Amino acid sequence: MTMLEYFKMILQKVSFDLTLFAKEFLKAAGKLPEEEMSELRIWCLQVFGLHYCREAVPEFDRG
Repeated sequence: MTMLEYFKMILQKVSFDLTLFAKEFLKAAGKLPEEEMSELRIWCLQVFGLHYCREAVPEFDRG
């Protein structure tokens, strides 16, 4: 399992709580290379939608 896959799994599991989601998303931002972080942002948009992503992580678009 890659780190990217790991963070996708974690984000799905904590998506019930915006605070946990934000914490894990920001943790991913600190550990993943920028190319994988871009992939993670696209995946988040597809799975959770722009509104949820921005609500959980206000700096979501600033990657």
